[in-house]
Amino acid sequence: MNNVTISVAAAEFGRDMEAGYRTIANLVATARERGSQLLVLPEACLGGYLPSLGGGEESDEAKARRLRSLPPELELDGPELRRVIDMAGDLVITLGFCEADGDVRYNTAVTLSGDGILGSYRKVHQPLGENLCYAAGDTYRAFDTPVGRMGMQICYDKAFPEAARLLALDGAEIVTSLSAWPTARTATVENLEDDRWKQRFDIFDRARAVENQIVWVAANQAGTFGSLRFVCSAKIVGPGGEILATTGVEPGLATATVDVAEVLGLARGGGMYNLRDRRPDLYHDVIAEFGVVGQPGIPNEVLEAVDA
Repeated sequence: MNNVTISVAAAEFGRDMEAGYRTIANLVATARERGSQLLVLPEACLGGYLPSLGGGEESDEAKARRLRSLPPELELDGPELRRVIDMAGDLVITLGFCEADGDVRYNTAVTLSGDGILGSYRKVHQPLGENLCYAAGDTYRAFDTPVGRMGMQICYDKAFPEAARLLALDGAEIVTSLSAWPTARTATVENLEDDRWKQRFDIFDRARAVENQIVWVAANQAGTFGSLRFVCSAKIVGPGGEILATTGVEPGLATATVDVAEVLGLARGGGMYNLRDRRPDLYHDVIAEFGVVGQPGIPNEVLEAVDA
């Protein structure tokens, strides 16, 4: 038996760091009561997310105002993360924060335990003007932990199958996906269950799990921050795409116990092992440097020349 009890949060975090630490401490206590070995917290839970999402051109004044509203800048080896390490003990915790590397900021996820930092990841895919506030990361890498080999993603990353595939090919058995995923900005609805972006969030989570035959753990912010309202929907998804536990559209902590080796073996041992049965010799168009065939503004003959 290789049972791992996993807890994942939909919780509200803002700029008040002390309030954030109290929320983390409460979630750690509940996860421990449930016998969890892994606790996954949302994107930007230390210091909160951005108060709004942009897009398009911004004036210098608007950009300056946006930069003044950023979360506090924290360092990987700083005292803020040390406080969470001291809380963790033998619990493995994944969480998100705004990382400072000199004058450059990154939207970062980190996995840690009482022994220190086990792995870190800088968000690669940036939606709706996030690049005005953060630099992009450039690496997907799995890493070993007491609960198994893991990988991390942040929010919009889950919309890109290649990102999850890279982690699976690097041996990740569990992928944690940390989000501050809001409701749709247009055609808004009162009931979160009917929100288009909430439904998209859930589809991505299940698809990434089943296509890579991995355990997928999706945390999300809850409540509101600035102009954003978050969809919650924290969940644990098995390698067959089945939802093992979820908070639904409410804040909370979803927990499931998973025999990781067994469920991966069952998913991959029935004649359809997706990672083994790939045909990368045929996928060259997927990595065409200048875009996708048929993309507006890029003549097909340009793409064909690149592929030749």
